[in-house]
Amino acid sequence: MRVPCLLRTLAPLLLAGLLSAPVSAQVELAPDAPERYVVRAGDTLWEIAGRFLRDPWRWHALWRANPEIVDPDLIYPGDQLELVEIDGRPQLQLTRGGGARTVGHQDGMRVVKLSPQARSISLEDAVPMIPVASIAPFLTQPLVADSNQVEHAPYVVGFPDEHIVVGTFDAIYVRRIDTTDSTRYQVVRPGKALRDPDTNELLGYEVEFVATAALERPGDPAKLRIARAAREIGIGDRVIPAEQERPLENFYPEPAPAGTRGRILSVLKGVSQIGQFDVVILNKGERDGIETGHLFEVFIGGEIARDQVRRGGFDWNWRDDSPLDSEFWYGDFSFDGWRADPAGEDGMPLHADMSRGRGTYLKPYERAGVLMVFRVFDRVSFALVLDAYRAMAVGDRIAPPPR
Repeated sequence: MRVPCLLRTLAPLLLAGLLSAPVSAQVELAPDAPERYVVRAGDTLWEIAGRFLRDPWRWHALWRANPEIVDPDLIYPGDQLELVEIDGRPQLQLTRGGGARTVGHQDGMRVVKLSPQARSISLEDAVPMIPVASIAPFLTQPLVADSNQVEHAPYVVGFPDEHIVVGTFDAIYVRRIDTTDSTRYQVVRPGKALRDPDTNELLGYEVEFVATAALERPGDPAKLRIARAAREIGIGDRVIPAEQERPLENFYPEPAPAGTRGRILSVLKGVSQIGQFDVVILNKGERDGIETGHLFEVFIGGEIARDQVRRGGFDWNWRDDSPLDSEFWYGDFSFDGWRADPAGEDGMPLHADMSRGRGTYLKPYERAGVLMVFRVFDRVSFALVLDAYRAMAVGDRIAPPPR
């Protein structure tokens, strides 16, 4: 993968919102927004956005509101961003190499102030929007396959030498590849089924990347040579044509379509709790209108929890309870109406129908993090955790942030 190309496409995206438009009434500054910030190596534009704005994703909305901004400048380590006020509105001023550049709007006109300066800089050194290293391994690997791909794909049937498993530069026999239409292949290992937790629909299968290989001889079996192995190749691993490397499409972070609701299906790297910069699989894809750059907030809660007090899990001060206190008799009960006595006891008045309160409660939903979709399949998508306020887990719910 050509990482410099990644940086070239990623870097301008959020800076467009950073330097091109004033913060409107619809956008709130972060409570601890600094007056100035010096860009450091390792920063991302998303993190810088979060320093100045409560909701970093709102910067793209500001940029979209100014269509004349078609070629925003990049920012680099050492640049200084200063929060200033122009016409009663907060804006950001960029100082670079001793010169100042203020990009804003006054009386409907774009204002750009430049001072003479000379600086030789590289696009590859620009601050990226997100941590590129966190998603680069997932951009050309298959990751998800439907049942037909898994069942009907050619598979590793053996090796020229007596091996149980093989690695880089070893040869493998594959059954079967009859054509030379493709000479580059990926060896993958089918993983667990991905099912929608609400409907139980089979959405596909996780696919674990194993290796890349070059076709040496078609046939049944075909012979391939391993070019790069991420793990040892074994009998039964599937072989599929490799996707062509392509430059990463620009990310324009914005909330997913209103009303979209989904769940986290899985988290990669085999962790149980999800945190910042982890990659997760969502149960929404192209058929649901999901595109790269769509943002979701993650919510924890919503499940039924045990009330340990009512279930006797905790002691209480029983001396305070008295039969003379109505709470002693009715405190844990609710009134459900009136009922007549059982048959055979006619003439008795109606009695209150009381029921004891439930021993469970419903946990309220709490915001736990922000995700950005970076790769989309038909029924699922992959997203990077940009912010994590609380520990998240598989099954947590997602919804678009407010626009």
